[in-house]
Amino acid sequence: MKLILTLLFAMSLHVAFAQSEKEVEKAIQDLRTAMLAEDADALRKLTSKNLSYGHSSGVIENQEAFIEVFASKKSDYQKWDISNQEISFPRKDLAIVRHKVLAEIAGSNGQVNKLDIGLLMIWSKEDGGWKLLARQAFRMPQP
Repeated sequence: MKLILTLLFAMSLHVAFAQSEKEVEKAIQDLRTAMLAEDADALRKLTSKNLSYGHSSGVIENQEAFIEVFASKKSDYQKWDISNQEISFPRKDLAIVRHKVLAEIAGSNGQVNKLDIGLLMIWSKEDGGWKLLARQAFRMPQP
């Protein structure tokens, strides 16, 4: 009987984590869409008030500074392609995401900056939804 209960518990955990993974994947895609659309309201809903957003240049922004980049239209995110994504759950309310991004961002001078970066993101379950809590970009090693 204990074996059956253990198996049922394990199966329910697997289903819960599979559902959480789909929810986090959707949140990541929603964040990508909001960045490309420069949708400050959507970005606010997808990020934690405690956001720590690190760029590969070393600049670190809180939630307000991160959203201001999009609200002010100082940068135009034209391309944000995600690949090699891995998601893990150290806790049911915390997700660690790693992926690679190829991006093109136009500055206020019109010059397009091309990026080939890696990202580490921490998503937390807050107020019933997944919110970006922390993000650190890093330059990919060159061959």
